[in-house]
Amino acid sequence: MGIYNDQIVPRIVDVACGSKLNNPQRRRVCAGLQGRVLEIGFGSGLNVPFYPAAVQSISAVEPADLGWKLAAKRVAKATVPIERSGLDGRALPFDDNFFDAALSTWTMCTIPDIATALAEVRRVLVPGGTLHFVEHGLAPDSKVQLWQHRLNPIQKALAGGCHLNRDIRGLVETAGFEIRDIDVFYEDGPKFLTALTLGVAVSP
Repeated sequence: MGIYNDQIVPRIVDVACGSKLNNPQRRRVCAGLQGRVLEIGFGSGLNVPFYPAAVQSISAVEPADLGWKLAAKRVAKATVPIERSGLDGRALPFDDNFFDAALSTWTMCTIPDIATALAEVRRVLVPGGTLHFVEHGLAPDSKVQLWQHRLNPIQKALAGGCHLNRDIRGLVETAGFEIRDIDVFYEDGPKFLTALTLGVAVSP
């Protein structure tokens, strides 16, 4: 499983999350980012083309060495400085109130202790700082939710611990963030995989 998670899963994620179908959501979620930005689950740098001009720097948290390697060309073309600054969202190596904004795209599904990670994100954001997120997770429809619960063990085994059925809004609010904007919808494809939550939350 170590070789699979280290060498195969990052390539699967790069291809699956790199679909052009995701570009409109990346553009939406990155809109309004500014200043010093923390990106958790940087992956292969698929958000790089969508950073607004107001972003001053990106601190990339990415545990997979292969993911960072796959990001090299995108990082080289970036118009803002990007530094790999951490390996684990549950223990961020930054002072309190350090970042103006944070970004998470298709990441909260996989972090083992997501509650701790979101608490860390809130800690390092300035008061009034924003968390921008787009995540797949618990569907709004009970019939789809039933299939998500059934298929979740298979998904976790095949996709590096990825969960189908996490309640994204609930997780963000439980971490103490205040939701400013949120949109729950389905992308094209199987509903158990494509129920998305896209929003901006504020750190009090």
